[in-house]
Amino acid sequence: MAQTDLMNTLAELAAELARHDALYYAQATPEIEDADYDALRRRYDELADELGLAEADRYTSGVGDDHVDGFTTVAHVVPMLSLEKVYSREEIEDFANRLRRLLSDELALDFVVEPKIDGMSVALWYEGGRLQRALTRGNGRQGDDITAQVRESGCAPLELPNTAGLVEIRGEIYLPREAFLALNERLLSTGSKALVNPRNACAGLMKRKNAEELRGLGIRSFLYAIARAEGQEVPQYQHQRLQWLVARGCQVHPDTTRLSGVEAVYAFAQAYPERRSGLDHDIDGLVIKLNDTAWYDELGATSHHPRYGVAWKFPSEQLPTTLQEVIVQVGKSGKLTPVAVLDPVFISGSTVSRASLHNWSEIRRKDLQLGDRVLVQKAGEIIPQVVAVIAEGRDGSQRPIAEPSACPSCGTTPVVQDLFHFCPNPACPAQLRERLRHFASKGAMDIDGCGPAVIEAVVSQLGVASPADLFRLQPQQLAGLERMGAKSAENLRKALDAAKGRGLARVLAGLSIPNCGVVMAEALAEHFGSAQALLDTAQAYQAGDQALVESLTPKTGNGPISGLGRTTALSIFSALAAPQLRQVLADLEAVGVDLSQQQAAVGSRVAAVADKAFVLTGTLPTLDRAEASARIKAAGGRVVSAVSKKTDYVVAGESAGSKLSKAEQLGVSILDEAGLLALLAADA
Repeated sequence: MAQTDLMNTLAELAAELARHDALYYAQATPEIEDADYDALRRRYDELADELGLAEADRYTSGVGDDHVDGFTTVAHVVPMLSLEKVYSREEIEDFANRLRRLLSDELALDFVVEPKIDGMSVALWYEGGRLQRALTRGNGRQGDDITAQVRESGCAPLELPNTAGLVEIRGEIYLPREAFLALNERLLSTGSKALVNPRNACAGLMKRKNAEELRGLGIRSFLYAIARAEGQEVPQYQHQRLQWLVARGCQVHPDTTRLSGVEAVYAFAQAYPERRSGLDHDIDGLVIKLNDTAWYDELGATSHHPRYGVAWKFPSEQLPTTLQEVIVQVGKSGKLTPVAVLDPVFISGSTVSRASLHNWSEIRRKDLQLGDRVLVQKAGEIIPQVVAVIAEGRDGSQRPIAEPSACPSCGTTPVVQDLFHFCPNPACPAQLRERLRHFASKGAMDIDGCGPAVIEAVVSQLGVASPADLFRLQPQQLAGLERMGAKSAENLRKALDAAKGRGLARVLAGLSIPNCGVVMAEALAEHFGSAQALLDTAQAYQAGDQALVESLTPKTGNGPISGLGRTTALSIFSALAAPQLRQVLADLEAVGVDLSQQQAAVGSRVAAVADKAFVLTGTLPTLDRAEASARIKAAGGRVVSAVSKKTDYVVAGESAGSKLSKAEQLGVSILDEAGLLALLAADA
């Protein structure tokens, strides 16, 4: 395969990883199993290694974030990292071999195996035996303060007898099944919607602002680790530490078991799923830890996982049903996704009647046909997924699943790119709605009051067909929409007028250009200064102007635009050279949208920030990427895409992966959001 083809494949894998990360972390709606995600990640890493791609240029992902607005975030003294997942005996053996390699070839492997509770992680800080603070996992480096919620729910001890100094205990808050069913009965009796599963219910309850509402709901916890102890001696071995916790009134899982050697651990892991149905709580695997905690510091951790333990994941529950029909959904980019319509089947706590089939290549790989008996499971125990055909269920009545000959939204003939079918019509109504939602979002044009419901209404009722059409809307038109009213219409019109002055970077970030996020949009706007200069360059680059290609994206060294390599440039400039996108920009300019670069107001330069280079990676708890970037620039700093020796600070949030690792390798200073805000306020 040619180098260009390999790079295109790598970009496709990165896009798929990004999509699954967004589904898992931001929307809590994963489409695939952890094992499938890990396999996808391995394919990406292997290809990146084959291409010799630098760490700074690779797709990054990491621990998610459970932050909710309105809760105070507090830094973890000891990071709360997730455990590496394993799915086979070979992977358990690999874990054991790593321990021997890092510690001693003669090490007798003594483990503690604990059921992995499907709940909400918590860190409990006790001083002098009294609970002082409770934090969620958050992004692993800082979490939300839920002390009041823990106190009111009674899910963990408020006092630890015979305990001095400061002790931090970690565990999992959960909602027992009986309490979950009782809660749903109450919700249904009041006309409210039932909750999907105990894990989501527990997370939602513990983030209620009014903590008194949690009294008597039956929320509980299993505690499993002592993260730190100052002024209080604790046992060295994990199994003894659990006994220490029990002696102080903490609930420890009764099925926690001490085992020696890989053979015993694997046998326990294989046998344990039979016991799941008898538990009063949900679990999704087992945690396998080295028993001797004295080795933990020496083993250390990667940027994502501690090395002293792993998480064995159970396979999902699978049940048979019948595939009746396949319908096609149209996504923001025009991607056509086949969706299975199934005979309803109750699985993992809810009734399933639809499941994504991802693409037609997947349909062919699984040899799916209409009328087939199929096995269904929930990826991550949330999103329905067709696993396989039950071959013995075929009786000759099954029918092939036809690939789409027309977009279901606009009737346009699809095009096939790699594994996926796309509608190439930029005026497709389904695509239009998704693109307009993104264009109006906070990270793009930030049009206050122009959410998904308003977009749906202006498209279907007022004929809005482009971003420029939004700015043509008048208050009297808007006031005629359902639940809008004169005042709301006037406010939206004012928000649209304000958005006209956001500048080129925000416009570019809002146009759904492949590989052009907030930081890249800002870099392009700063370099070119105007839309016309950018469009002229895009056309020349796309036409193959070699002098321009070499000057903007040299084969060796860095070009003038941070983060713009040849693959990224080709993707962005191809989109900008297309007539449709050029027309969108022309129409925006015609309605008064400013397509020049907005100069950041640097009226109050901050000495600690001025002239410093910052890399933003991951999702910050309260600041979106555009806002963080704007505040750095307003203080006189620069925001760049790639980490290098010239980078002064890396600001890391959720999903901060290889960029964070690169910063650690180079000794670049790393900040979380709180550190960035402190730096910005240094001169105040």
